[in-house]
Amino acid sequence: VAMSDTNSIRSLSPELAKKAQEELGEVPERIDEDLETLRTWISKQPHLNARQDAQFLVAFLRGCKYSLEKTKLKLDNFYAMRGAVPELYKNRFVGEKQLGILGTGCLLRLPQPLSPDGPRIHISRYGQYDSKKYSIAEVVQVSTMMGEIQIREDDNAMISGFVEIIDMKGVGAGHLFQFDAVLVKKLAVLGDKAYPYRPKGFHFVNAPSSAERFMSIAKSLMSEKIRKRFHIHSKLESLYQYVPKECLPAEYGGSNGTIQDVISTWTGKLSSYKDFFEEEVVYGTNEKLRRGQPVNAESLFGIEGSFRKLDID
Repeated sequence: VAMSDTNSIRSLSPELAKKAQEELGEVPERIDEDLETLRTWISKQPHLNARQDAQFLVAFLRGCKYSLEKTKLKLDNFYAMRGAVPELYKNRFVGEKQLGILGTGCLLRLPQPLSPDGPRIHISRYGQYDSKKYSIAEVVQVSTMMGEIQIREDDNAMISGFVEIIDMKGVGAGHLFQFDAVLVKKLAVLGDKAYPYRPKGFHFVNAPSSAERFMSIAKSLMSEKIRKRFHIHSKLESLYQYVPKECLPAEYGGSNGTIQDVISTWTGKLSSYKDFFEEEVVYGTNEKLRRGQPVNAESLFGIEGSFRKLDID
């Protein structure tokens, strides 16, 4: 998607503008100066080749509550992850496979947020994709592509985060067999250290009892802060306390679009980013040129996946 003007930032709705100012410390008059500081910093990093359009950079500023140091670190990690997690970033193009995964309806981003200034609602339905045809890493790759589109287009997600509903209906042995604790751990680090948007809650519905064991493993890998955001609902009714029924798609008894509408919208959206993802290959980090310790799979996840402190200038 060609950014017609690399300096333009979409105007926020009054509700989101208020929230950005109150909760993120956004000062509209200071944004240009912050962007200038970031671009100057990027230009001085020999190892980093980053996009610099305003809409992209402001997402990181918002995600880091306008701390320039945190923003630099997150932006750096965002690109360093491409080398550190090749299973997600290799061949990350808009092709038949990616559109096929989207077409299964396993990854939904609903049209209406939770409230005008509220988080985006995501529904992940891992039971919907054919585990003989696609791997979990391929599905997660598509999810990262959707996330990068949201960085550019979804003000609710960037300012208020997202609520993720994980519908376990139809999750079979083939899906559980693909489950990869190392990948989950990497995703937790990606979410924490590299992505500018914040999860506001993970809600599991229709979970078979066998999945509870998997949940306890997953929970043990999380920080306390993230663990508090995980909820398992034995009935949809208890989900409604967090996400009211009307905020869900028609198939879940709500009025937030139909699953097919969401798939069609996002198929069009992802297709329109075909050139964007082809251009993406030139962006990333060259760790040989980084001053100080390289950021790679070992420094991020440790040899056995144990975390080391990130030490980045």
